[in-house]
Amino acid sequence: MTTEPPETTEETEPGTPQSGAPSDGVARSYDEGGAGRAGDEEGALPGAESPAGDSETAAAASTADDGTGDTASQKSEAEAELAAQRVERERIERRKAERNGPIESGTKLSGKAADLLAAVRAVEGGAKPAATVFSEPEPPRRPAPEPVRRPQPAMTADAPAAPAPLTVDSVRRVLTEGGAPETLAPQAAAALGEGASDQLRADPWQLLRIGGVRPEQADGFARALLGAECAPDDERRGRAVTVWLLEQAALAGHTALELPTLTAALAQRGVPDADTAVQNTLAEGEALAFQDALDEPGAPARRDDEEAEGEERPVRVLVGLERYALAEESLADGLARLINSAPKQDGSAEAWERAAAAAGSAGELIRAVAAHGLVLHTGGEASLAEPAALLQAARALGLRAWAAAHSPQGRGRFSALLGEGERSEVPGVATVAGLLSGAEGPGRDVDGALDLDLLVVLDAPQLDVEAAALLTESLPDGARLVLAGDPALLWSAGPGRVFADLLAARICPQIASRRPDPGPLGELVSGIGIGELNQVEAPGKEVVIVPVRDAGEAVHRTVQLVADSVPRALGVPAEQTQVITPGHGGAAGTRALNAALKERLNPGPGRFGGFDPGDRVAYSPAPGRMVPGQVVKADAEGLHLSCAGESVVVPKERVEQSVRHGWALTAHQAVGARWPAAVVVLPGDAAQALTRPWVYTAFSRADRHLSVVHGAEQALPRAVTETPPKPRTTRLPALLKPQAPKTD
Repeated sequence: MTTEPPETTEETEPGTPQSGAPSDGVARSYDEGGAGRAGDEEGALPGAESPAGDSETAAAASTADDGTGDTASQKSEAEAELAAQRVERERIERRKAERNGPIESGTKLSGKAADLLAAVRAVEGGAKPAATVFSEPEPPRRPAPEPVRRPQPAMTADAPAAPAPLTVDSVRRVLTEGGAPETLAPQAAAALGEGASDQLRADPWQLLRIGGVRPEQADGFARALLGAECAPDDERRGRAVTVWLLEQAALAGHTALELPTLTAALAQRGVPDADTAVQNTLAEGEALAFQDALDEPGAPARRDDEEAEGEERPVRVLVGLERYALAEESLADGLARLINSAPKQDGSAEAWERAAAAAGSAGELIRAVAAHGLVLHTGGEASLAEPAALLQAARALGLRAWAAAHSPQGRGRFSALLGEGERSEVPGVATVAGLLSGAEGPGRDVDGALDLDLLVVLDAPQLDVEAAALLTESLPDGARLVLAGDPALLWSAGPGRVFADLLAARICPQIASRRPDPGPLGELVSGIGIGELNQVEAPGKEVVIVPVRDAGEAVHRTVQLVADSVPRALGVPAEQTQVITPGHGGAAGTRALNAALKERLNPGPGRFGGFDPGDRVAYSPAPGRMVPGQVVKADAEGLHLSCAGESVVVPKERVEQSVRHGWALTAHQAVGARWPAAVVVLPGDAAQALTRPWVYTAFSRADRHLSVVHGAEQALPRAVTETPPKPRTTRLPALLKPQAPKTD
């Protein structure tokens, strides 16, 4: 590990963003402090904000399609994916509605928990709950039967229609009257639908349904429209802020919030009676409540069906949005189906054993897959050779075997392991998004299931609950699923921690790879994974530490490394070097770094929304997804990009929301891809954003060389040794309990 001396040569500081640079979205112009933040990059609770700037999860929300429509004649990959997910969710919801079993309850409740449960039951009966009601708990829900598979529509659909111009105009008038930016009109019309202007007049706090708007802004809008009728204890305000907090929690990775956490957050937002606000939200069907039984500390784990009659057990009450509740329950049911059904018998036991014996370190994985419908595989970059060997062995046995990676870069790297070259389209290898949308993969059978026998999902920690639910629901009966990934990486940008929850549940075989990542970089990253920041010998300058005093010097040295030092010393060109920093905001965030790098590497006037041909960009076709690309040209159709070898046209009305400059990324954006060289920037103001998973993810994005622009002082070793992943609240562990093996 080499440490460079401080820079002594006087050079001009890289320039500031040009006047033609793109703004950070309409919502941000409404909130100069960064509206829509969910906290720092890894799942802060609602109300917390990152000193380093916007969180990656909030960035995903800010780049979401606002529903204004797409004028291009061809449907984009993102539109196809979103339409397919809507179709799949409708199917899942229909299936859930057919169930007669009540939501599982653990025991008798008292106090606020009993009031809340009674409120839920009152809603189910069609009545509005009283402020305080008491009732006996419902019996525990039995494990759901194996779901009946129904035919699924083809994974294509028309792009959503843009809001009618008259609707947008009427919304614009209401926004102007309330003092809100009229530029929010298209988003408000898309979010609220027909009659959006009337809805805003009747309930001004519906403005919170627009991404990036904060409660204090909605309060000002309501005061302007309602006048003296506006009050902090308004029932409409309580419901809207409750839903907003749950949405912010989802941006931070939670699928639900515990009741005390939610009521405390409501109190911080000035809601006088938080309990009543939650009950009203449940009464209107805008959120759902759940109670999950907890095991007492020190007591042996028990399955729910082993509970003694009349025995009371502690429970926790959770409140969440319906979409994530449905996704988690659907995921749990799909996993149960895989675990409890026998895999399709493709090949004899002797043939599987011969394949395992010939596969070296992948033998254990192949044996597990031969006998089980669900298998977990853990390991670093080098361990990908084992899923590759599994895929080849399965194909040799006659299985229709496919692999799906998180990103196009991951797809290309895995294809190279299979000996098929890093091409954009390789038979048997797809991206998760392409597989779900139907743009890639084997297609669907007559029953609507994916036409395959084995699916290996790479980068499994990046699966959020919705994507994971869609995948499991799409697998045919008798199929095998392997989830493979590095558990030390950052969790998904979307809500949930599916891979970590499954590893903790121990409901299926877990195969840990013993193949270490090679070289000084592999040694460094492996140490970080176990909480150790070690000095490593780097004779070929594989790892270089560049100390800096402040953020300005960090930007200056970063530009120097990318443009001069790394190409000259290592032969890695600037376009193959990726800069990674903790957040979008701040003096050394992605915005500042991208402005400086553009000025040095591809200066230009930014004629099209701040972009010029040759600019490196980060394109977000859907929330939580990012594809690196390069600007090719711009014309009347929009911004033409080249992303992972594919041509993409982004209509001009969507450029501001879905395209950012991409010389510098956050770690969440960079996960799933690797570059020959990486420059990780750690400014002093990012100290609180650093965690062990963040450092592990950022440092492991480099193949040959890693430069660390280090201004965080002791915050870096402290993050590695003392700061584990920030917790996420999910229901999946409780839903998986019936599948856990019995203990004597």
